[in-house]
Amino acid sequence: MWFRNARVFRFTKPFAITAEELEEKLGADAFKPCGPQETSRQGWVPPLGKHGEQLVHSAGGYHLIALRKEEKILPGPVVKEAVEERAEAIEFEQSRKVRRKEKDEIKEQVMLEMLPQAFSRNRRCYAYLAPQDGVLVVDAGSAKQAEDLASTLRKSLGSLPVRPPAVEQAPAFTFTGWLNETIDLPGSIVLGSECELKDPSEDGGVVSCKGLDLRADEIRNHLDAGMQVTKLALTWDDNVSFVLDEELGIRRLKFGETLQEQLDDVDVDDAVAKFDAAFTLMTLELSRLIPGLLEALGGEDRSAIVEE
Repeated sequence: MWFRNARVFRFTKPFAITAEELEEKLGADAFKPCGPQETSRQGWVPPLGKHGEQLVHSAGGYHLIALRKEEKILPGPVVKEAVEERAEAIEFEQSRKVRRKEKDEIKEQVMLEMLPQAFSRNRRCYAYLAPQDGVLVVDAGSAKQAEDLASTLRKSLGSLPVRPPAVEQAPAFTFTGWLNETIDLPGSIVLGSECELKDPSEDGGVVSCKGLDLRADEIRNHLDAGMQVTKLALTWDDNVSFVLDEELGIRRLKFGETLQEQLDDVDVDDAVAKFDAAFTLMTLELSRLIPGLLEALGGEDRSAIVEE
């Protein structure tokens, strides 16, 4: 159980919930498959998959949950072809032109007829609540996917006082300072070999750099021209590598050999116990990484957070 991404939400006021309370709330919105005429449906599923029945897996005060979304797939070209065939048949039989509004109605009818035989695409999005750390962490590659899970969780719980964390200075400003050496790089952070540069002007371009020394002259020339760093590959504490963007989205998480060795040292053959051990190691590491990153980026702006 290793997250590949981490989108962090900060609780804006004290939030406490037990595993039992969370289980009960999520149970009301447990996943059910799409009906014959439904295009999509989502709901909560056991994060352990076939190895568990509980909708919440808790360890060390961290509560892991999983949202499943089912979407019916109707290939656009197939739908379009069927609509055209029916429109042509109407025009031939009734000697009249089929207008756009009528074609839209035909399309709706075609889709309704095809839905029961459509293929389904299922996706799972994992997240964990860490009330003691004041964060919700979502394994999502995009902000939209993370927001969708947070919104669904809010509906299930009735209230979820979270927002993305804010820092005292713009992340792009800090990233740029690290590369042009106007801001000291913290000792716990090592630069990777990937970054994205943007021209801040309205029609400015974007430069993606991979496999390069980020302190090289070619990077410095872009910075001297006024470009800003909006994504940056980093390694934290020699143990976790990732790409961090200006929205504080953490992508392509890779946990180092030390954590993997710790997991290998867990002398268990049981899949659930192994899952639990990996989840515990991951959450403990992220509980160090998240505040460490916020501090490295100039400190967290907690002005909108109600302290206990």
